[in-house]
This record gives sequence, C-alpha cells and structure tokens, in this order.
Amino acid sequence: MTRRVLCAVLKLSLRVFFRRIEVAGIERVPRTGPVIFVLNHPNGLLDPIFILCLAPRPISFLAKSGIFRMPVIGWLARSLDSIPVYRRQDAGEDVSKNRETFERSRDLLARGGTIGICPEGVSHNEPRLLPLKSGAARIALAAASCGAGLDVRIVPAGLYYTAKTTFRSAALLYFGEPLRVEPVALDEDKDPPREAVQALSKQIESALREVVLNAEHEESLATIARAERIFSSADDGAAGEHRLKRELRLRRRFIEGYAFHRARSLERLARLEARIRCYEESLKHAGLDIEDLSASELSAGQVTRYALKRVLPYLVLSPFAIAGALVHYPAYRLAGFFATRFSRSEDDIVSTIKIFAAMLLFPITWLAIAALGYALIGWKTAIAALLAAPAAGYAAVLFFEELDRVIGGTKSLAFLIRRRWFFLQLLAERRAIHDEILALGDEASRAAG
Repeated sequence: MTRRVLCAVLKLSLRVFFRRIEVAGIERVPRTGPVIFVLNHPNGLLDPIFILCLAPRPISFLAKSGIFRMPVIGWLARSLDSIPVYRRQDAGEDVSKNRETFERSRDLLARGGTIGICPEGVSHNEPRLLPLKSGAARIALAAASCGAGLDVRIVPAGLYYTAKTTFRSAALLYFGEPLRVEPVALDEDKDPPREAVQALSKQIESALREVVLNAEHEESLATIARAERIFSSADDGAAGEHRLKRELRLRRRFIEGYAFHRARSLERLARLEARIRCYEESLKHAGLDIEDLSASELSAGQVTRYALKRVLPYLVLSPFAIAGALVHYPAYRLAGFFATRFSRSEDDIVSTIKIFAAMLLFPITWLAIAALGYALIGWKTAIAALLAAPAAGYAAVLFFEELDRVIGGTKSLAFLIRRRWFFLQLLAERRAIHDEILALGDEASRAAG
C-alpha cells in the first residue's frame, strides 16, 4: 500500500515537472520471472524514480548506503524496498557489507522479483556512459547459477532528457531487448568467476549503448543541440510514432555523422556550423524562434479555428490560472533557490532538488491557504481552498505554456504578412539545413556498412 501511494505521488510529480514523458519498448519487459533493470544515470534520484514509477513491474533498487541516512529520502528508499550498496569512494563505509547486499539481491531474484541498478555507480553530466561497475553482472550470474533453474533476464533501460534541469521539458524512458543470463560454475563462496563477470559486463555495456545517447566529443554537443532544434522543428515525423523516440534516433544519427565527418571532412562541418549560426542570426534579427515558423503554413480558417479551440478556453480560465501563479510563485522561486544553492553547479542533481523541494513547499502553500480560509471564513472555505489551490497551480502551468505558443504564433503570422518573401526564405533554409544534417548521418551509415 505504501509503495503504491508513494509511486502515485512521485509519478504525479514527474508529470508536473516534465511537460512530456514517453515510454518506449515496454512490451520487451518480461512480465514474470527474475529481472535486473540496468539504466544510465544522468539525473540524480530522478533516474531510479522514473523506472520505479513507469516500469510495468515493482522494482527494488540498489542505492548507495548514504541515501538511507537522509531524513526524508532515507524513509522513501526503505519504503520502496531499496537495498543499500556500500561504495569505496564514500568515506567511512564498510564495503564488506556488500556481501549481504549481494545475498539479499540473489534472494529477491530467486523469488521472481526485480532489481534496478545504475551500473555506472554515480550520477554524472558526461555525454557518454562511464565505465560500468561489475555488481549487476555478479548478481545476475550468481542468481542464474545457484542451481534453482532461474531464467534471469537483464533489461537495459535508457533515459533521455531534452533539458534535464529545466521545468516543463521532456523525457524518454526506453527499454531495450532483454539479455538472457547463462549459468556458470560458482566458486566455494558462491561467486561467479571473474572472466564470466567481465564478459557479461561487456554485454551490459553494449546493450546500454544501444538505448542511450553516447556522444564521444563533448565539444560537439552544442552544435548537435542547435542542429537538433532545426531538424526537429522541420520534421513532424511519421504518424503514430513516439516523438521523443524519433528525436533520439535522429540525434544519434546526426552524432554518428558528426563523428564520421569530424575525422574526414572538418571543412564540411565548419560550413554547416557557419550556416546554422547565420540562420540563427536571421531568426534573432526577425525576433522569431524556430518553432514560430510553423505558423506560416496556416490558412486564415485554420488560424480562426485554432483561436476558438485553444485561445478562448484559456482566456476564460485566465483569472483562475493567474491566481494559481500568484499563489505558487513564492514556492516555485524558493524551490529554484534551493536547487541553485545545494546543487553546487552539478546539473545532474538540480532537478532532483527542484522536485523534492516542490513536493515539500507546494503542500505547505496549500495548507497555508486553507488555514487562512478557515481563519477568515470557516472550514468549508478551507476545504474549498485546499482543493482549488493545486488545480489552480496546474492551470497556471498550462495557461502560460499556451500563452507562449500563442505569442510566438502571432509574431510569426505578423512577420509573414509584412515580409513574406523573407519568411519563405527562412523556411527554405531550415529545410536545407535539415536535409544536410540527415545526409551526414546517411553517409556515415553507408561508410560503416
């Protein structure tokens, strides 16, 4: 019961923080039997929370022992049946206790349970996987080889964030093909041989690289991110396909092309980068954003229907939304202050702090509004305020997101009317850059295959 309530609250928090969350490949996850989920670790405590809330099976996560000593997060970890791991890099930890960790993990798998592990060991900001620890392979081999005939599977899970520190960004959880763990002969301490552990760890690393973005050159990320905005805005994608899944695939395709041409034709990349800079400067001088260009394809009738369907309802709700914004703004700003103050410029924990601070500060805000209503009018007003405050806050989020889109579309239409020829030139240049980006990836694929 406690797990279900906590997962429901955490899932709601994720849905509020992220504007869009997509889950792909969930059909690959075995619904029965022992499973070990392995995932990359770019975003602090949010990474395990994602898989805890969105995987189709209950998961017990392996977590560093220090978490269990934290006031609120420690209770949360214990309530979710997490298992402590004792790391050498943490001062004062007794790593000999990890034998108990492995035994608990094997027992859980023997009962047909599931375990979640971040084999990189630490959360980080690197654009690539860090070297993997051997714990996942050791646990999997020991459980598969214990003589109970367990069919242990390892499921790689990749987390991809469009902007991991930004409120109302997007995230994708992508499950890969499961790995079957073949049994091996264990030693007298019931540990698998080192060679088997190393071989399985390499398999896990290869599987994880299939589901996560692995950019080998950090300096390429700025160009990749800018190019991504262009080809994402220029390509609506196939109907029915997950947008973020497509975005990740396209981004990986460009990275492969970028790495290929970086080694063979730097001048071509330089020309592309210069072209992107020139295009961005043209948008800047016009006072437009890339996404605003889509409005050029709307007819007068479509604009009218859009206004009736989207703008008018938000105008009706605007007083409620503005009230929600005013009520929640102090807590929102305070959560951002805590994230800046305590993250120590480490981006991989910023959103973790923001979400947990908001989970504390927003309920305090709602209770304060309810207490004020009770003091001024009575308990009926207090209950009404307690129900209305969260709804008003969410309405504010939706309202201001829609307002940004309406303003961008209005600017775009006005610019189209005034300078249609220049607008169409921008659209043509966007398509040309989009095609060049995809051509880089195609050429790299042909060379590799």
